[in-house]
Amino acid sequence: MAAGARDGAKVLVFDADDTLWENNILFERVIDDFLEWVAHPTLAKTEIRRILDDIERANAVAHGYGSKVFLRSLGDCFTHLRQRPVTEAERREIEELAIALQHHEVELIPGVADTLDDLARRYELLLLTKGDRDEQQRKLDACGLLHHFDAAHIVDEKNTDTYRRLSATHGFDPAYAWMIGNSPKSDILPAREAGFNAVFIPNDNTWVLEHDELDPTDTGVLHLSAFPELLRHF
Repeated sequence: MAAGARDGAKVLVFDADDTLWENNILFERVIDDFLEWVAHPTLAKTEIRRILDDIERANAVAHGYGSKVFLRSLGDCFTHLRQRPVTEAERREIEELAIALQHHEVELIPGVADTLDDLARRYELLLLTKGDRDEQQRKLDACGLLHHFDAAHIVDEKNTDTYRRLSATHGFDPAYAWMIGNSPKSDILPAREAGFNAVFIPNDNTWVLEHDELDPTDTGVLHLSAFPELLRHF
């Protein structure tokens, strides 16, 4: 952390999924069930998972994020494995596997509510999340945390331009702002490219497509192991 940066920081920007609340673990449970259900005569589960990851990667670029795109990826994976279209009955079975994604309560990560309550008294807090707008908005409305934030933004993608637009919209200097999240790909690396500082709080269940390498020598990235540790630094 650069000298004086902590005292000068005026804006803390937070990721939502897997930073404020658990999210990807729900998808991982569905994938486990899918791998059991789709059982292939020659391919191991690890090989099927790699195929699914590749399909998800392509669909994320073409169609975005969220449970609807995830269901599409499961169907595409099934089609690839069986070399035929999914029947209506099979599509319903896939939807049944994923029904928990549509009807789950938001499960906050331990310490999030109290930590935000403390930080909101001293800093401007913003929330930045990507994905399907209706789906993300439902989670925001259900989380019970929005009163801590000066603004919440739902975007299609988090890239360098997204962070530059955010700083321009709110009129803050990126050098005195911190992006806080669990995803190297979406939260840390593009924020750093846009001139933000960053706080990396890993989540064991982070989506594989959000993984990326961080530079261990980058002093603009603070590495923490748990959300409440933010109060030791801000």
